[in-house]
Amino acid sequence: MSRAIRTDAAPPPFSAYAQGVEIPAGTRQITVAGQVGVTPDGQLVQDARGQHRQAWANVAAILEAGGMGLADITEVLGIVTDPDGVALFREERERALGAHLVAATLIVAGLAHPDWRVEIVVRAARAD
Repeated sequence: MSRAIRTDAAPPPFSAYAQGVEIPAGTRQITVAGQVGVTPDGQLVQDARGQHRQAWANVAAILEAGGMGLADITEVLGIVTDPDGVALFREERERALGAHLVAATLIVAGLAHPDWRVEIVVRAARAD
């Protein structure tokens, strides 16, 4: 099981994430490539919230295929295309992960397709 790291010697998190995460030696790890709001049949979800939820569903499906789940995530990199998407990203990350704290980075930038609103990359680890 990974362990969230917290210290007062660095700035506190700006939302619900850990300052750092320790991954124990001997764990199995998965890196999930960037997931966007496209359904398995290739359809782009039209609204921003729906894209966020679909991206998280895609992450969950890939982790499940690898024998892991959302509770095994240790790190999240989120990319949103609009500063107004920051709050939505944080809300949907917390909806997906609940109280599970991960190391997190959020970037506002353009994505490879002009209609994509979010892309999510994760790393997960589990001691089997």
